[in-house]
Amino acid sequence: MKIRGERIALEMQKEISDIIRLGVKDPRVGFLTVTAVEVSTDYTHAKVFISVLGDQEERERTMQALQRAKGYIRSEVARRIRLRVTPELHFKLDASIDYSSRIGQVLHEIAAREGTSTAESVGGTDEDG
Repeated sequence: MKIRGERIALEMQKEISDIIRLGVKDPRVGFLTVTAVEVSTDYTHAKVFISVLGDQEERERTMQALQRAKGYIRSEVARRIRLRVTPELHFKLDASIDYSSRIGQVLHEIAAREGTSTAESVGGTDEDG
């Protein structure tokens, strides 16, 4: 993506986050974060990556609410950011935070297991010595 596209994507990320936080009144919208925005090279489409805190049902409800509010969000983006064509928004669930959390959990479990086996071997040599 060119520098202009990156600037537009960052500005859209900031504005969409603000619009959802302050403008969307749907109670189905849970605690979410706009993690990234990718704008197509012709600026007609934008993928908006959303991370939702909660279980799978909460994620589905939030995504449904965002799909219903898509027109409002797009019109607010058009009002706030001057572009020849306002990109059509496509909301995508971002699983990268869940993925990194799972990796952290697995690493913690491995460290706990290795810490237990290391402590046992160290404890065994102290008693013998």
